[in-house]
Amino acid sequence: MSQAQKVFDNRLPAYVRLRDELASRIAAGEWSADDALPSDNALARDHDLSVGTVRKAVQQLVDEGLLERRQGTGTFLRKPAFDATLFRFFQAREGDSEASIPTSRLISRVRTTAPAHVAAALGTDDVIRIERLRYLSEQPFLSEELYIPFETFAGFESLPDSEVGPLLYPVYLDRFGVFVNRAEDEVRFGSADKTTAQRLGIAEGDAVAVIERSAYTVAGDCIEWRIASGRADSFRYRSRIG
Repeated sequence: MSQAQKVFDNRLPAYVRLRDELASRIAAGEWSADDALPSDNALARDHDLSVGTVRKAVQQLVDEGLLERRQGTGTFLRKPAFDATLFRFFQAREGDSEASIPTSRLISRVRTTAPAHVAAALGTDDVIRIERLRYLSEQPFLSEELYIPFETFAGFESLPDSEVGPLLYPVYLDRFGVFVNRAEDEVRFGSADKTTAQRLGIAEGDAVAVIERSAYTVAGDCIEWRIASGRADSFRYRSRIG
């Protein structure tokens, strides 16, 4: 049963039931990222609840990272700041400047049959494979291979290159109405195969840092699987504790 089809348990506190209902409606695409949700007063009226109960339900979704309050504007879906997250593992900066988003060159986009492990993650083997190369200071920086479900993103493979910028999640949202709510990264080290080595300008067999990412919608559906490889000598990771 999908989140949108969830049957709500009347034994739960009212704010929890409202939280679950709002999450279900968000997962069903009732509001886009630019649409304000109904006000607390409107939700209270429509559900015959106190404003305090509504605020508690909404605040829970805010705390979970699903919604954000904008002063004087309303409550909206929170757009996760995925802009530079993939590059936090590498030295993505020019000279002494702040970390930046590398430029992107599309290599290929084609409808194909997914490898078994990708099909298992996406729930389908009918996919669009995207290959691209990221650059920093005009030097190859990161080689990426991505898979997205064809049923969800039909037409992506034929979009003009000019309409596919360095960040894909805004394209998913603006062109296909797919809101990426979260992503999970797994990092490991490996050896560059021939294609990766040629793209990154290193020798075949040289060490590379490999990031596998799965991206999910609000409903918990995996809608993108990607693998990105970068030079191991530019790998960086910093963790702050306390």
